[in-house]
Amino acid sequence: MRRLHEDAGAGLISSVAGVTVFLAFLLFAVQILVHLFATTYVNAAAFEAARIASGADQARAATARARGLETLGDFAQRVSVFDVTVGDDQVRVRVTATSPALLPRMFGRVLGTDSIDRSVVLRRERVQCADC
Repeated sequence: MRRLHEDAGAGLISSVAGVTVFLAFLLFAVQILVHLFATTYVNAAAFEAARIASGADQARAATARARGLETLGDFAQRVSVFDVTVGDDQVRVRVTATSPALLPRMFGRVLGTDSIDRSVVLRRERVQCADC
């Protein structure tokens, strides 16, 4: 006797849809992790440049910028702005870069992972002689 309703293959479409949604969420999560890693990397390079520039005069700002770009290595190709400003009381470093993307740029703009913009401000400390 033949059955009117077969169950074979009934869950195939829902399984494929479920796996597709899971992989999409996994890809989004990996994109965010890559962006966070790149942001941390850029922040470390900006802090390194600010640290070098804080103990120097305005002439060493170019040296600090070069050291910051050297810290970034190959990622420096993605940097559009790397400004080091040495003031009387503080050093300000601003870095703007393009974040690495696993997803198309359209998704990066929606997620906010298409660019990196970091600023680091350090106080300059000077040794003051009490007997001078």
